[in-house]
Amino acid sequence: MTVEEFEEFYAHSAKQLVGQVYLMTGDLHEAQDVVQEAFVRAWDRRARLSRDAGPEAWVRTVAWRLAVSRWRRRGRAADAWRRHGGTAPAASPGPGTVALVAALRQLPEKQRRVAVLHYVCDLTVEQVAAETGISAGTVKTHLSRARTALRPHLEALDA
Repeated sequence: MTVEEFEEFYAHSAKQLVGQVYLMTGDLHEAQDVVQEAFVRAWDRRARLSRDAGPEAWVRTVAWRLAVSRWRRRGRAADAWRRHGGTAPAASPGPGTVALVAALRQLPEKQRRVAVLHYVCDLTVEQVAAETGISAGTVKTHLSRARTALRPHLEALDA
């Protein structure tokens, strides 16, 4: 991937990837941070990234793994970070997004990730299975359970 192609890829994908990772993690600042770090890592390997090989999936997977690593490493440091604040606040998400994130937070981690990849990122069951390393049947099970768990929350939004 040339420098120009990478810049175009970044411009086209960054905001969307932040939104996707935000829905998976439930933390907008964390999503912005890990997606940015994933793009830095992608920059270093841009010669090997190919549009056909799915650079967006690669960046999303790296961002997810970074987020999980941070959760494991950080423990109580996350609370201190929130107490003391960070950089200038990003634009607030709308009420529908806040409600969706709150509903997604009720799901177990694997169900939440699979649901976001399938319904928000618009990946097929097979693509979700490949990206998460679980079987297509397990992806379908997680999707079914996620839909069942989310139904009351989403119906309340429509009311």
